[in-house]
Amino acid sequence: MNDFLLVFRRDYKTKEIQPSPEQLQAHLSRWREWFDGLQARELLARPLQPWEATGKVLKHDKTVTDGPYAEIKESIGGFIVIRANSYDEAVEIAKGAPILELGGTVEVRMAVV
Repeated sequence: MNDFLLVFRRDYKTKEIQPSPEQLQAHLSRWREWFDGLQARELLARPLQPWEATGKVLKHDKTVTDGPYAEIKESIGGFIVIRANSYDEAVEIAKGAPILELGGTVEVRMAVV
């Protein structure tokens, strides 16, 4: 088995496409169900953990700014590390990510050993 990084992105800024509070609750419930299913199948390579929505961005000139950039609509909502035998299997697992329901994307990367 290989480790694969799944990075979840979506547009968190455009007001017209944001879920209502009720839709968000249902959406978060689907995330919990999906994570529980991955855990039950022993596909999570590391435990889930929450991350702050804000952070710092270090630029090539060594300046540090608050991030993520305000002008970028699509930002990282989170990530997980899963176990799979191949890219195809990792992509099949990623297809279940609830972020896709909200027009988001999942980037899949394999760890290089």
